[in-house]
Amino acid sequence: MSTRFVILRHGETQWNVESRIQGHTDSELTMLGWKQAAALGRRMEGEKFDVLISSDLGRAYNTADSVATRTGHEIVSDPRLRERSFGVAEGLTYGELDHQFPDAFSRVRETDPDFVIPGGETRRQFQDRVKSAFESIAAEYPEKRVVVVCHGGVLAALYRVMHGIAVSAPHPIPIANASFNAVAFDGTTWTTELWGDTGHLAAGALLEEA
Repeated sequence: MSTRFVILRHGETQWNVESRIQGHTDSELTMLGWKQAAALGRRMEGEKFDVLISSDLGRAYNTADSVATRTGHEIVSDPRLRERSFGVAEGLTYGELDHQFPDAFSRVRETDPDFVIPGGETRRQFQDRVKSAFESIAAEYPEKRVVVVCHGGVLAALYRVMHGIAVSAPHPIPIANASFNAVAFDGTTWTTELWGDTGHLAAGALLEEA
């Protein structure tokens, strides 16, 4: 009764280029980001799957639309797949975030998983949301292949769940924009089929999410 997931990260955005925290705030896809989204659409045209689900944030939904245009699937919008909310810190660079809210996020040191930026989510709340969302989707679509278009932080949170990595532990995880990731869940155990594949892209830099 496993559900197989193909999880796609959205194309590059302007704030990705500027190393700014996006969270629930949207940033437009760059020209390269649109090309990456189109490349994902072409790749998914050759894949068989049953349902297409996307975060409702524009950068993910626009990427999903490139897939939908090629495959004919309707997009199921799901706000549970949003990036972590960083509240009042959205729009800051990662360096500014680390200076103003050092306990909120770090790739190199342990951080408090229950620290909350005003208006945002803790790391623990975010990881619990991501875990619950994917387990719920798996229960809704048993024995199906589900394509999910979402965010780097969502992929990183799921990776931690799959590998039992503590939410507070520093653990950089390379996740490229418009990457192709394939995993499966049988109701108890997660397995990885493919992670971080960018063979459909002409070129792409890896971003580390944690």
